[in-house]
Amino acid sequence: MSESTRITKKGQTTIPKDLREKYDLEPGDEVIWMDTDDGIVVKKRTRTSGRGMLVPDDTAEEKRQEIAEELGQRIRNRWDRNYEET
Repeated sequence: MSESTRITKKGQTTIPKDLREKYDLEPGDEVIWMDTDDGIVVKKRTRTSGRGMLVPDDTAEEKRQEIAEELGQRIRNRWDRNYEET
């Protein structure tokens, strides 16, 4: 399937209705724009679609675990700061 749309001066475009329905895209959903060797790919963002965005897919499991632990600690620290009694 192939359809074309125009890009506005603001850089916006409309996703054709049949594609929005087929991929269950609704107002407020996020999409990911990826630059590939074949051109631009647009995918609906899901909870798991971020995999590989923080580190390359070929990153060693040990390094991934280290990064995950660091990010988890940052989130806990931010949570603690946001909910400290003032």
